[in-house]
Amino acid sequence: MPTKNDYIAVFDSGVGGISVLRHLRRELPNERFLYFGDSANAPYGTRPTDEIRDLTIAAAEKLMARGIKALVLACNTATAAAIKDLRLRHPDTIIIGIEPALKMATDRFPGGTIGVMATPATLREGKFARLVERCADHCTVVKLPAAGLVELVESGKANSPESAALLRPLLAPHAGKLDAIVLGCTHYPFAAETISALVGQGCAILDGGPGTAHHTRRRLENAGLLRDGEGEIIIENSANCHDIVDFCFELLNF
Repeated sequence: MPTKNDYIAVFDSGVGGISVLRHLRRELPNERFLYFGDSANAPYGTRPTDEIRDLTIAAAEKLMARGIKALVLACNTATAAAIKDLRLRHPDTIIIGIEPALKMATDRFPGGTIGVMATPATLREGKFARLVERCADHCTVVKLPAAGLVELVESGKANSPESAALLRPLLAPHAGKLDAIVLGCTHYPFAAETISALVGQGCAILDGGPGTAHHTRRRLENAGLLRDGEGEIIIENSANCHDIVDFCFELLNF
């Protein structure tokens, strides 16, 4: 049985989930977090769905074996591909996924035009299609597949001439035409400065990190698993490189 002092595991395909961990730390400052990034296999967003599912389940099972009290999939692509299977495998474990903050965008901009930036894998998944269907009566959704941005974030170039050059053809045609952009990949918040510059300051930039952190707190509270005491963060990465771990801690305080 899980205890209050067990870790909350946070999983991402690489460093992107640190954007979610930042919100989790603010929401749950007394908790112990174990972050695992699979940078050795990043990016997930261009892989076949079955491969994404297998990679996610393999990483999750290793984390589960370490006696965690909850698992947060801080990766939109992994959530879309694997969360259903993980919940079937572990029905008694708190498993939290993340999804694009499209409902938040439609609530803030009813009848507006909302761009959704995401990996090709997230945009093709049925989970995303169902989300769009639920919101279709309330807004116009523009899909913005941003292949290549994950790799730039992983290499420390989230806001760089390279990221601007990559995103300009995708975003410049929509400058001044969008009410909001929903960031459907946890890597993308780190490139928010570049994204905002390309679409204009009148466009709100939204992501699912705050909602995921709030939902995690609510689930732990309902289960009587909230912890008192000093918080802790451990960061591990499949690339087994100290530089990547150091980079993650830099992003944590970004």
